[in-house]
Amino acid sequence: MGTIIVGVDGSPNSNSALDWAIEEAGLRAATLKIVLAWHEPYIADFRYAVVSEIDMLERAASEVLDESVASATAALTTPVERVLRYGPAAQALLAEADGADLLVVGSRGHGGFTGLLLGSVVGYVANHAVCPLVIVRAAT
Repeated sequence: MGTIIVGVDGSPNSNSALDWAIEEAGLRAATLKIVLAWHEPYIADFRYAVVSEIDMLERAASEVLDESVASATAALTTPVERVLRYGPAAQALLAEADGADLLVVGSRGHGGFTGLLLGSVVGYVANHAVCPLVIVRAAT
C-alpha cells in the first residue's frame, strides 16, 4: 500500500485536488495523508499576532482540515491521516512528500495574486518535489 499526500487550504482548487486525491487513493488502495499548513500573517510592523489571534487561526485551520478529513473518510476504505503543521505550506508539503508515492496540490490557494495561473507554493513544490506531482485546477 502506497501513500498519497494532498495539500488543502479550503480554496476551490484545494477542494478539487482533494477530490482527485481521494479518487486516486481509492484506485491505488493507498493511504491518503491530508496536509494543511498554517501561520500567522505578517502585516507591516506587526510581526507577531496576539496569542488569542494565533489560537483562533490554528482552530480555523484545524476546522478546514477536519472537513477535508471527514470528506475523505466518508469516501475511502483505506487509511486517512490528518497533518496540521505550523509554518510555510511548501516546506510542510515537501517534508510530508518525502518517501510518498504521489503529491497532489491545487493549482493555487487562497493567497497571492488571483490572476496567476499557479500559486507560489505550487511553483516551489513543482521545482523541489522528490516524488511525482499532480497539480489540479478547480472545475470552472
